[in-house]
Amino acid sequence: MRRFLFATALAALPALPALADPIPLSDLSGYLNDLRTAEASFTQISDDGAIATGTLYIQRPGRMRFEYDDSELLVIAGGGQVAIFDDRANSPPEQYPLRRTPLNLILARNVDLDRSGMIVAHEGDETATRIIAQDPEEPEIGHITLVFTDEPVELRQWIVTDSTGFETTVILGGLEEAGNIPARYFNIPLELRDRGISD
Repeated sequence: MRRFLFATALAALPALPALADPIPLSDLSGYLNDLRTAEASFTQISDDGAIATGTLYIQRPGRMRFEYDDSELLVIAGGGQVAIFDDRANSPPEQYPLRRTPLNLILARNVDLDRSGMIVAHEGDETATRIIAQDPEEPEIGHITLVFTDEPVELRQWIVTDSTGFETTVILGGLEEAGNIPARYFNIPLELRDRGISD
């Protein structure tokens, strides 16, 4: 009787995702290197629980733009810099070298996830493959968790963890080929001039 009850209790437990072989790092590197221009809707969840939505534009190498819905925020990566424009602030935008942010790992000209010391974790289940990547030369700047689905390989989510441990999650609505994205989308000096801000 006890054996029957134990078996019944096990059957009632929710099914856990089955472990599966993760997508090989070489395949993930190839996918990112083939990703030239793309557009997607996104949902961003900050460590403090704030949620924002918008449209993401990518032009590899080195360029990315986050346009936020119902927000006065705009984030541009271009020319080796990342700039955060906030119309609510009475100050110039915050700017950082792109190479000092974990996003540089997916915007690099040649993504090589097999590079020694870059991958901290690489695991998969029946739904997705997850990797945690860092710059092996500057691990102190933080790391990025990338989530991919298979058949075909597609980037679906990332989590940027900065040097302070603050996490920002970006969930993608589905990357689509974007064709010719206007160069001005990634031009930080032009955005500064359009806003009347001296750089």
